[in-house]
Amino acid sequence: MAVVLDLINNPRPRHPEKAHRPDSAVLKKPDWIRVKAPVSPGYNATRDIVRANKLVTVCEEAGCPNIGECWDKKHATFMIMGDTCTRACAFCNVKTGLPAALDADEPRHVAEATAKLGLKHIVVTSVDRDDLADGGAQHFAETIRAIRAACPTTTIEVLTPDFLRKDGALEIVVAARPDVFNHNLETVPSRYLTVRPGARYFHSLRLLQRVKEIDPRMFTKSGIMVGLGEERNEVLQLMDDLRSANVDFLTIGQYLQPTRKHHEVKSFVTPEEFKSYETVAYAKGFLMVSASPLTRSSHHAGDDFAKLKAAREARR
Repeated sequence: MAVVLDLINNPRPRHPEKAHRPDSAVLKKPDWIRVKAPVSPGYNATRDIVRANKLVTVCEEAGCPNIGECWDKKHATFMIMGDTCTRACAFCNVKTGLPAALDADEPRHVAEATAKLGLKHIVVTSVDRDDLADGGAQHFAETIRAIRAACPTTTIEVLTPDFLRKDGALEIVVAARPDVFNHNLETVPSRYLTVRPGARYFHSLRLLQRVKEIDPRMFTKSGIMVGLGEERNEVLQLMDDLRSANVDFLTIGQYLQPTRKHHEVKSFVTPEEFKSYETVAYAKGFLMVSASPLTRSSHHAGDDFAKLKAAREARR
């Protein structure tokens, strides 16, 4: 498990708001959750490119269990605008605090890394930047344009924050025309106060709906974690909410607790339950559904984008 305090490399707590919380219980992971340690040559090559371009990846910062598999295939999800988030979600392993100033060269570095990795599809996400007037929307747009210039055939997926109280920010990102606009609801409404206290469920839902109003052809995507104490009927209602917002793609994955200071895992959802969620989601009209214990927003994103386009064409 990750640590909340790293007194050797960083004298400040990674999660200052969690450092004094009592330890929560940690459930033993079932066999279907376990993954191999990342040691392959492909993993090392991807890591070297990320380091050489001084980039941050959500793969590392969030402690993604799929990092070995993805980096072996030279797939990485770049996290722009630094490694420090202004929010303090109970589930997240990204550092909390006051972020540094934006790096004006970062869009170019992301584009260069995209070219070196030979990515056909790239996912760009970010920390929350509530300290910025536009929440970082312009930086997203500049990154999209830099990738388009360097890699014109690469498709681009953005996974954005909620731009809460940032009027006009969403419109800036959509105007840059990413191929997929992703914003995760993360959990059901009843869990927001304890899991995602800085966010608002219906604001996030409206954000996704607004993307379709601006550009009906843009693919939209959202994801949630399960195992946080939600009820099945709440997940099914969330699916209906997303379909009402005309969201195309739903991901559902198992929540994994980064440290004892984070929100505890209330349950491990079985592969059979995930399959049931997938079946129901397709019946509700999603073009694409990815539901499994190790599903994450950007896992297999390139392959899934190809399936998403094919599903839309099949419905014409």
